[in-house]
Amino acid sequence: MEIAFNGIKFGVVLAFLIGPVFFTIIQTSIERGFWKGALVALGVSVSDTLYVAICYLGLFQFLSEPKFRTNMAYVGGAILILFGLYHLLIKSRKAHVVTVQTVNENRSFKYFFKGFVINGVSPMVLIFWVATLSMATVEMGYSGGWELFLFFLTLLLTVLATDVIKAYLAGKLRSLITHRFLIIMNVAVGIFLIIFGIQLLLKAKTAFDMLH
Repeated sequence: MEIAFNGIKFGVVLAFLIGPVFFTIIQTSIERGFWKGALVALGVSVSDTLYVAICYLGLFQFLSEPKFRTNMAYVGGAILILFGLYHLLIKSRKAHVVTVQTVNENRSFKYFFKGFVINGVSPMVLIFWVATLSMATVEMGYSGGWELFLFFLTLLLTVLATDVIKAYLAGKLRSLITHRFLIIMNVAVGIFLIIFGIQLLLKAKTAFDMLH
């Protein structure tokens, strides 16, 4: 239950990241209906799942080595702090409501593909998932395969569920997405990411001291 709760907790934070995916889901739902927006959200979720699998399979053989886990914690903590500072200092100052052009796709699979591509083309997504894997293995101590599986399963399902909720409530959210709303969301997300990053760095320092 604790593992699932941590996955849900971090998934909720990720759900409030304001970016192209957020606006694509909202705008598609407003312009084409809930089910089209839900398909975009599903495409994003599959893209995230693929990135998580790449991170896990690529780093799995090293995760049991204390030195590698410590170095990974430093890198992951730094990444989370940089993401947090970006949202806190830059993204919040440049926050503005983006109007996306009306989409012309008629076939449903294209909406799924749109979500998959918009989320997948950014190299920052892969970097962020590496940082999340670092947090899960070092800060939370999930070393077993089933622990990481449960953590990322609940995390990804939480993000997908919140994205579907965004699509469902798109009409109401449209009136809420103001300049002030975006500033508040970016500041809040930035603070949470910085806190996660600092916790990870402190954990890495403790592990480093133990190794030496």
